[in-house]
Amino acid sequence: MTDTESLPLIVEQRGPVRWLRLNRPQRRNALDIPLIEALDKQITSADADPNTAVIVVAGNGPSFCAGGDFHQFLELDDNGVHPVGFLADVSACFTRIAASPKPWVAVLHGHAVAGGLELALACDVVVAADTTLIGDGHVTRRLVPAGGSSVRLPGAVGRGLSRWLLLTGELLPATAFAHTGWIQEIVPEPDLDATATRISRQLADRHSPAQHHLKTLLHRIDGTTPEQALREELATFADNWQASSVADALRAFLTPHTTKADTT
Repeated sequence: MTDTESLPLIVEQRGPVRWLRLNRPQRRNALDIPLIEALDKQITSADADPNTAVIVVAGNGPSFCAGGDFHQFLELDDNGVHPVGFLADVSACFTRIAASPKPWVAVLHGHAVAGGLELALACDVVVAADTTLIGDGHVTRRLVPAGGSSVRLPGAVGRGLSRWLLLTGELLPATAFAHTGWIQEIVPEPDLDATATRISRQLADRHSPAQHHLKTLLHRIDGTTPEQALREELATFADNWQASSVADALRAFLTPHTTKADTT
């Protein structure tokens, strides 16, 4: 096994897009302490890197992510350590993704279940292979969510479907979510990488302080009252006006362009 193959997370920079691949294929990329630590470090690194505009998270092997690693849970329990401590780190990591000023894209295939679903829900854009099985799944193992699905799933897919998924643990194909708008594109698995590349580049083309301000605003107003959200929106507009040199951009837009035909 090479050094790269032994890493829990493989990082690849494709121009302005940073690809993060969960790399525990033998466990269907189940989340454990080293994987969450590696993912958390990459959030810090990507946020600070001016050459990274978009972050894509995908999975190696047969699945995107099948949830938390049960071996990890039992090891902690056998050592007298409650697993909720580890899950608090998972929840904090996913919240950092949701709060990141840069867009995150989740690329789903195989299974996106429990913690895998919760990771996808923390991202801004989701792309999925049409054969992906998606669901919360916790209740089928006598568990309840701890990485955000009870909070984020209703907003992504609606109250009715979210409660069905949470209370039954049923897994549904990606195509069953097409009507929700949560998944941006559902494609055959051979087209998944190319589709994710196209979408991430489209997001990267809009990389700017304005995009960062907007992404931060969307996270900040999530769950707030309409009145508070509107105040936050105005405050963000005010901050962005200077940071994005909006006045200069508008003047350039409104200034007639001189063409060769105009001067002949």
